[in-house]
Amino acid sequence: MEAGWIKYLRSLPNTELLGDDAAVIGSSLITVDMLTEGVDFILAETSPLLIGRKALAVNLSDIAAMGGIPRWIFTAVALPAGSLVLPQDMITPDTFAPDILAKAIFAGMQPLIDKYGLILAGGDTNTWDGGLVISVTVIGEVSPFGIFRRSGCQPRDKIIVTGQLGGSILGHQFLFEPRISEALYLNRHSAVHAAMDISDGLTLDLSRMLTESGRLGATLYETQIPVSSDAVKLSLQTGRSPLEHSLSDGEDFELLLSVEPNEAVRLLTQQPLMPQYGVRLYEIGEITAESGMRLRRADASLQSIEPKGFEH
Repeated sequence: MEAGWIKYLRSLPNTELLGDDAAVIGSSLITVDMLTEGVDFILAETSPLLIGRKALAVNLSDIAAMGGIPRWIFTAVALPAGSLVLPQDMITPDTFAPDILAKAIFAGMQPLIDKYGLILAGGDTNTWDGGLVISVTVIGEVSPFGIFRRSGCQPRDKIIVTGQLGGSILGHQFLFEPRISEALYLNRHSAVHAAMDISDGLTLDLSRMLTESGRLGATLYETQIPVSSDAVKLSLQTGRSPLEHSLSDGEDFELLLSVEPNEAVRLLTQQPLMPQYGVRLYEIGEITAESGMRLRRADASLQSIEPKGFEH
């Protein structure tokens, strides 16, 4: 639904949707994400601490995708009315009234608030008969070194990601680290043509970046996709290959970068994010002038692939 909805909104007057991970208004970056029970988490199976952390982290990942600096947050929470039975591994006891649940959610956000020096500037809280819903808005600042956009890909650019992919449902979706510091380093010290975060799946998000860049194409290298150990574990449960999970699983929240070829060689050789952040850069393909997406197999044959991922 989301793609069609955005297309409709773009057709309306006085609507400015540029297709990036955050809106740029003057020197400010603004992003909002909403998490809903049953789609983004299962409350009966997940610690509210982790749910709160994720609700903030996904927004911080959007600021990272723009190469920006997060500053202020607003939170709106619709809490289920009445007492709830929740996992016992988070806080004592295992039954929570709405106000205790709200405190646990915010406690999950607190470590990220402290780490990035954020200020809680406002929000809203309500109760209702439905499931838990959390909406977080983050306002950030444009870096002095500019911003990343999705629309800057150029033919022959190398496609680079900041970590391993796939299998996030096994835990990474709650525990990932937003690449704020890494993005700021790259913004200052490298020439990145385009960027976004991988939230809905590698091929689906890459297709969005290609569309914003003028309907370019891409060739991905099968043997160079950094398949996570969780993707391997998940494949044993689903019957899908680890590579399939790496290409289409959502919520990796790694940076997806389009980088000038010579600059890509330098970054991949020097690995400048490793010493301070422990983050390795992986080259996974290249941007092509020919539209469409292809997978270069180990035998050098090319296979056409369709973008896949989580569709909202």
